[in-house]
Amino acid sequence: MTKDLGIRGEAMALKKIMSLGYKILVQNFRCKLGEIDLIAIDQDTLVFIEVRSKSNGKYGLPQETVNTKKQRKLRQVAEFYLMKNNLYHMYCRFDVIGIVWQQGNELEIEIIKDAF
Repeated sequence: MTKDLGIRGEAMALKKIMSLGYKILVQNFRCKLGEIDLIAIDQDTLVFIEVRSKSNGKYGLPQETVNTKKQRKLRQVAEFYLMKNNLYHMYCRFDVIGIVWQQGNELEIEIIKDAF
């Protein structure tokens, strides 16, 4: 159930950011250090995106689960991606997308640009 929710959430996040003009470079970038859900270009900025989904907001919002430890891990993976692709010249930011699925499959999406 949780994995399915995550997959559906990532698909919805992808659709949303594409509608906002982001150009998708990579989905689910993985390396020995970890994973980044989406890597995209927003105008002239390279954006590393973490997507979090919850079935409801009863115990807090999904974006609140991107804690200091997770942020550190995302930074490490992003640095590896930059090094691997020789992209140190690009301006970068980290966005977090929180998705809460309401009853009846309605959803609430919040995009936090430059989250950390």
